[in-house]
Amino acid sequence: KGKPDYTLIDGPFLYRWAMLMVRGAEKYGRDNWRKAQGEAELLRFRASASRHMQQWLAGDDEEDHAAAVAFNLAAAEMVKARIEERYGVSGVQVAPYDDDGHRDR
Repeated sequence: KGKPDYTLIDGPFLYRWAMLMVRGAEKYGRDNWRKAQGEAELLRFRASASRHMQQWLAGDDEEDHAAAVAFNLAAAEMVKARIEERYGVSGVQVAPYDDDGHRDR
């Protein structure tokens, strides 16, 4: 009780996510995404998650948009935690953004 049970998560989906990570590692370098730490990266990950979610909802199957959503959410949460830790705050909120990850002011 109270412990994570990873057997409750869909294995084939985790495989798809892991394969997306392998393709990213081959293209950008292993763990390159872990270098992200600022608000600009957080905005980019959020915008990308939103864009991939819309593509997934629209039925676009040109790439694995569901796995891309999972990656971008995980990456955004990592950056958010780093920002919160750096500044000793919780519940980091960023300004609204457009589809390219830029501030929408």
